[in-house]
Amino acid sequence: MSLLSFESLCTLLLSQVLLVLGMQEIHADQEMVDKISAAGQLMQCSASLDVLFLLDGSYSIGKGSFERSKHFAGKLCDAFNIHPDRVRVGMIQFSSTPHLEFPLDSYLTKQDLKERIKRVVFRGGSTETGRALKYVLHKGFPGGRNSSVPQVLIIISDGKSQDSTAMPAMQVKERHIMVFAVGIKFPRWEELYVLASEPAERHVLFAGDANDAANGLYSTLTGSVCSTTAPGCKVESHPCERRTLETVKELAGNYVCWKGSKQPNAVQASLCPFYRWKKVLIKHPSRCFRTVCPDPCDSQPCQNGGTCVPEGLDKYHCLCLVGYGGDVHCAPKLSLECSVDLLFLMDSSAGVTLEGFLRYKAFLKRFLQAVMGQDSTTNVGVAQYSNDVRIPIQVGQHKDAFSLMKSIDGLNFSGGGTLTGRALQYIAEHGFRSSPVFADKQDNLPRVVVLLTDSKSQDSVAEVAENMRERDLFLIGVGSSFMRAELTKVTGNPKQTIVYSDPQDLFNRIPQLQRRICSVGSPEGCQAQSLDLVFAVDASAGVGLENFLRLRGFARSSSLHFSVNRDVTQLALVVYGSRAHTVFALDTHTSGAAVLQAISQGSFLGGSASAGGALLHVFGDVMTVRKGARPGVSKVVVVLTNGGGMEDAAAPAQQLRHNGILVFVVAIGDARRDVLLRVAGSPDYLVHISSYEDLQHYQDLIIERICEEAKSPVNLCKPNPCMNQGVCILGPGSYQCQCHGWEGPHCESRVLRGDSPRSLLPPARSQAQWRSGGLRRFPRASPHTKRHRGHRH
Repeated sequence: MSLLSFESLCTLLLSQVLLVLGMQEIHADQEMVDKISAAGQLMQCSASLDVLFLLDGSYSIGKGSFERSKHFAGKLCDAFNIHPDRVRVGMIQFSSTPHLEFPLDSYLTKQDLKERIKRVVFRGGSTETGRALKYVLHKGFPGGRNSSVPQVLIIISDGKSQDSTAMPAMQVKERHIMVFAVGIKFPRWEELYVLASEPAERHVLFAGDANDAANGLYSTLTGSVCSTTAPGCKVESHPCERRTLETVKELAGNYVCWKGSKQPNAVQASLCPFYRWKKVLIKHPSRCFRTVCPDPCDSQPCQNGGTCVPEGLDKYHCLCLVGYGGDVHCAPKLSLECSVDLLFLMDSSAGVTLEGFLRYKAFLKRFLQAVMGQDSTTNVGVAQYSNDVRIPIQVGQHKDAFSLMKSIDGLNFSGGGTLTGRALQYIAEHGFRSSPVFADKQDNLPRVVVLLTDSKSQDSVAEVAENMRERDLFLIGVGSSFMRAELTKVTGNPKQTIVYSDPQDLFNRIPQLQRRICSVGSPEGCQAQSLDLVFAVDASAGVGLENFLRLRGFARSSSLHFSVNRDVTQLALVVYGSRAHTVFALDTHTSGAAVLQAISQGSFLGGSASAGGALLHVFGDVMTVRKGARPGVSKVVVVLTNGGGMEDAAAPAQQLRHNGILVFVVAIGDARRDVLLRVAGSPDYLVHISSYEDLQHYQDLIIERICEEAKSPVNLCKPNPCMNQGVCILGPGSYQCQCHGWEGPHCESRVLRGDSPRSLLPPARSQAQWRSGGLRRFPRASPHTKRHRGHRH
């Protein structure tokens, strides 16, 4: 009978849950959090108000949470206009007994008050919240004013009082004291609701987010004692959620156990309950009242899918999609400034999947939206293939981007086999056929085919692709990285192969594709473009002598693509191991022949590699006016390496970019791509090659990217052309060096000391020399270089 009673008790216990610990917080959506934080900058309660903090200093809070409580109290004071005639603040710390830290009339400036709060010392003890409230009832607000001044009591506690709080809390509120209960650490909401004034939703706050809690306090006070909010700001109710992480005891099952028996020397087998502890997240939907101010992004100023990011209450910036950013509102940045007949050939086979086909459609639409203006002279068509080939959009069929986008939306997935070779053959014969629609168009435009595929071809592509190239069809391949080899067979040139690392990275290839299309028939190299170019060659033991000679040879052959002289391209060579060595500086050689001979003097160093040290050397000892660098000229560093020693190079590379110097990384071998990307800063400036034998095939691609960068506008003050700590100041199409103790166009000459008039009054142009093109022996930058290089700031 006793056993049955025990099992009945087990069943009863199964339906009960023992709450032991509650970790609680308030959640709201991120947009609301941002608006709350911005509104906090305008809050300032200037009414006559007596505010008393009741700060929990018990052991259940702990010293860490107590320090956070002090920080929170200081944050709340930011919302008050602390003044003898406006807001006064006092503080009581309570635990086993209440202790007056300072009365309300002690600190009458905000700075003094916040400094005093920081000096409050944690006392420890039990949590006697009821006793602290009785102390307030008995002592009142020490240092406060008469009863005509509203009184606000702010209790910061974890809500785990060891005495009764209901009666003294009710008596405090009956005296018309406005009570806010602020939860710290892992509060018990139930007790905080008992302590707070009504309505509790407006008077219970959470200190986990000081900005949110300060906003909540101010929002409630605005409705009663504080002045109104700033113009356009208003108190709004929004849904929020109180989450409680509670530890519960639950029955895990019944297990055999042994019990005593009335019979002597006997035991009885039975089933006993086994319990386990489990953490359960319990959500309590609620509403919060917060002051929200007009958001500069409410008007949706960003165009073309750009994301608006507010900066305070009146400023914002737009995060633009790839291909946009022509202005602050994400106007199209790219354009096809070339006239071509352009046909996109999209893989629609089962190998690419429906998801991949839809991704290619989205890519195609975004590309055309970014590059096709109203006056575009490019004729566009779209074909798709699997087992068969279709050309649903003939080249030049649509005269405007809107109708072209609509036709692309109507393309349907085919499925089936991947016969890329057959598709290329069909396009060669039928892709650019003359028809009445082309009657008013020139028939001598370059013809470009862009192949979009992510699936290996089931037939041969090399021979038909070569035949297309012989017909003067310009082929570009776009696909995922594992398609690189096959796409290069199609294009016949690695620089016309565009690969992406993941689906999202495909959209980052838009600028690269635009450059490829418009490079048809363009001359190689930078024959007329001003450029300061440094090759930094890894000469460490990790590369080895044989491969170092290959890297050096690559730098040597690359120099042939540039017009080396004072007015166009200047070259420098740095080799590095554990230390960097300048083989020759930018202003050392003035002809291509001299550069070719000088590169051959670069020596193998051995030892470990430090790419970071090499980049710091380039920044401090090579790309400087003193060593020949020219203000107003694009600057590029090409790092040739096997990827070793790159771990310390990310920060120096960022410093170079911040100063307007592009870092281009060419890595050969099995190096970590994530490390290389941190140094290059962007996939556009990283070429990762599997073997040294393949390096020569990528030379055209690398040089083209360098030359494209040389066309970008530059900031005349980056890097700083002023020597000896001179300050560079931009002017309209020029700059000046503001010198201190030095003189000259670039602060290169020390001011003479002594009694001469020269030492007392520098010449009129010595302290601030305006320069339009650098030193006299430096050429004037070409017109496009006089605009600021905004994307390098």
